[in-house]
Parts: sequence; C-alpha cells; structure tokens
Amino acid sequence: MSALALSVLDLIPVRTGQTTAQAVASSMTLAQHADALGLTRYWFAEHHNMPSVASTTPPVLIAAAAARTQRIRVGSGGVMLPNHAPLIVAEQFAALEAIAPGRVDLGIGRAPGSDPVITQLLRQSGSAGDVERFPSHVQDIALMLQPDGATVQFTSGGEYTVKATPVASGSPTIWLLGSSDYSAQLAAAHGLPYVFANHFAGVGLERALDLYRSQFRPSDSLAEPRTFLTANVVAAPTADEAEARALPQLRAMARLRGNKPMRVLETVEEALAAAPDAMEQTLIDAMRQRWFIGSGADVRSALASFAAQHGVDEIMLSPVAGAYASEPLDATPGRTQTLDLLVA
Repeated sequence: MSALALSVLDLIPVRTGQTTAQAVASSMTLAQHADALGLTRYWFAEHHNMPSVASTTPPVLIAAAAARTQRIRVGSGGVMLPNHAPLIVAEQFAALEAIAPGRVDLGIGRAPGSDPVITQLLRQSGSAGDVERFPSHVQDIALMLQPDGATVQFTSGGEYTVKATPVASGSPTIWLLGSSDYSAQLAAAHGLPYVFANHFAGVGLERALDLYRSQFRPSDSLAEPRTFLTANVVAAPTADEAEARALPQLRAMARLRGNKPMRVLETVEEALAAAPDAMEQTLIDAMRQRWFIGSGADVRSALASFAAQHGVDEIMLSPVAGAYASEPLDATPGRTQTLDLLVA
C-alpha cells in the first residue's frame, strides 16, 4: 500500500448507549490517529436528523480536527450546497483556511443530505431553485474565496465586491462530489477535482470517471483530471471479526434503503442477534459485494487492485467497523484497527 495514498471519510457513527459528545470525541481521536499514521486527508460528511450520524456540521468538525492535528488535510465530504447560502460557505471555509493554512478541502455536493422535511427547515425559501443554481453557486464560492473576491452586478448598472475574508493569503481546494453523471460533467467543464460517492452509490462509477476524464477542460487551478475513490472498509485480524464488525453498518444501510425507521447503530452483539427479514438480507448481500471486508492483508490487496483498475492513486476509506458492547463509548477501536491494519 506504500504507493497508494489513504484518506478517511467520517460520518461520526453513534451506537447504542453512546452520546453525541462521546461519538465526536472518538472521531477526534481517530483524526489524530490518522494524522499520526500519515494519511492524506480527513473529511467529514453532512447528514441531518439521522440517529446514527453525528456529522451534521462539517465546518465545526473540521475546525476541531484541525486544532488537534498537525499535517493531515481536513475537509468536507461534503457540504451539501442546497442547504446553505454560498457566501456563508465561502466565509466558513475562508476562516478554516486561515486556521489551518494549506490543509483545507472544500468538498461540495448537490444533494440535501436528509429527508424533505429537514431540507425545508434548512432552506427557508422552501424552493428547489438552490439545487437548480448549483453550478453558479459553486462558481460564486470559488470567486469569493479568492483574494480579489467576486463582483456582484446590479441591474441598475452598479457593482459590489464580495470577499469571504478581508485579506486572503490562500484558499481551500474545491472538490465536486456526486453519485451521478451530473457532478462529473460539471467538474470536468469547470476544471475542478471530482470524487464519485462510490461508498454510497456503488453503481455508475466507471461511467462517471469516464465522463469526467474525457470531458475535462484544464483550468487555472487544475491542468489535468484529479480524482480518487471512496470505499466502505472493515479490516480486522481475522475475516470473521471483520464480517461481524461490518454487520451493524450493513444492517443500518439496509434499513435506510428499505425505507424503515432509522435508529442508533447497533453493537456487534445486537446485530448478530437480530435476524434480518428477506428484503434486508437481499440488500445486505448486494452491498456486501461492494464493500471491502476481511483481514488486513486481504483488504490491502483488494484496495490496491481496485485503485489500479480505475487508475487512481488515492482511496478515501469510510471505516465502517462497528463496536462490541464492552468497548469504550468514547473510543472507536474497530475503526482505529481498520486504519492500523491498512497502513501496516
């Protein structure tokens, strides 16, 4: 794995008996560990109103992780732009760039990251217009983050300069994220780096990468296509332990895809004790085929082959290892173990 860069995507899972404070504390410790291991970047997702996910506010979490780390890049995977005004996003990430110069990634997605009710609460206008204006909002953010800022043109003929921060000395790297052709083509058209949400979508990866690479237009910030892969990963000393630790997240994803009520993440013992119904088992079996689960050596080999197959030199791990009931609530031994075994 020495030639393959590894990064982390963290949703901050919340399990049975765990408070939000404990879940966040465990993720901050994991970020520090990833930094010490030499991993490339550590991103936080944006999801809302999900009992098993504490990653709701990437900028806050990025700031906390930046303060606890030394060299690893920190960022969003991603900010769901329809939920936010572009100026707010630009200001937040300009501040983060000032806190951790040269270490900040701004990953931007077009999905809302929640259900329609929460989306309406996040977007006071209650309109789909923000989604439709996604391309222009991405451009607005990129301009406002530059030292010269963006110029607003008024219909009366006047102009107004908007800067995300008064005296910028640098700006975050903007990445477009997506699970469909749309973001791949938009990233290509604007010469931006791109990441397909393979850990979530699982299908359409080859087409999205081909569209991005074949349609890419060089920009001032990026001369050639730049992308990496995301993957759900569980590594353990034995394949049996890895399969057991993967089961809580597999069951949670099956409930989500089956439109069943969400709840906190089960412990390994709870997941093993609960027999899935036929639909859940079908969903689990289908997802299991796309996840990387096994001993450290087996997962390292599979990830290297996966990266080579798709022509990338970096994989962002979503370490989805569950916890046993006896393990500390303010730590995440299974996820830590996954990173250790893949760097070994």
